Amino acid sequence: MILDKAQVPLYVQLADLFRQRIVKGVWREGEMLPSLEKLVAEFGVARVTVRQAIERLTRDGLVSPQRGRGTFVTGAPRDDRWLKVETTLDNLAELYRDTQPTILVIDESARMPRLSESDGVAVERYVYMRRVHSHEGRPYCVIDIYLDAAIFARRPTRFRREPVIPLLLALPSVEIVTARQTLTISTADLEVARHLGISVNAPVAEVRRVFTGPQRRVIYLGEITYRGDYVQLEMDLKG
Repeated sequence: MILDKAQVPLYVQLADLFRQRIVKGVWREGEMLPSLEKLVAEFGVARVTVRQAIERLTRDGLVSPQRGRGTFVTGAPRDDRWLKVETTLDNLAELYRDTQPTILVIDESARMPRLSESDGVAVERYVYMRRVHSHEGRPYCVIDIYLDAAIFARRPTRFRREPVIPLLLALPSVEIVTARQTLTISTADLEVARHLGISVNAPVAEVRRVFTGPQRRVIYLGEITYRGDYVQLEMDLKG
């Protein structure tokens, strides 16, 4: 079974699959889509489901049904994969300088992150913030931040209003000894989908960043969920 009836509506899932075929050039501009009967047989769904998926793509301007001829690809989705997953601190700081953070929650009480032994040692208290970051007015990630409360207290107004990492790197009194991140492919839950304007269970990239200072003390933990259709990961395998 290619589609999952327990998740979002079948026609939405099918439309996403069709969209990916257009993105990848499986169905090229000017070409005719397979017949309704072939799509019904391939995906094991009702004819009405295929029609609804095609209607969805028609509204997006990607296909054009033509009476008596079939449905033709008329365009490709906009390429939104502008967000490169950075692998150095300096490049990461530069990325966030062009964003507009919106703080959803700020909690200056004793809220502790979940840390493993390999992450490092927790400090006495953290400031927790949940933010949505936007680029050109479009939300692209949700971030949960745990920042050492002693560091937050040095620039509380700026930490509330500005991206945290560029400001953190600019503080001369803050020493970052280690900085690690891991990337995991997942799906959007209801809350993340609402913040990012995507479907529930749409693909997302989850990045977890941990910065430690002297004595392995964790001074920053960031748990970021990116829209999957915005992200690209590039690595120089001979670097």
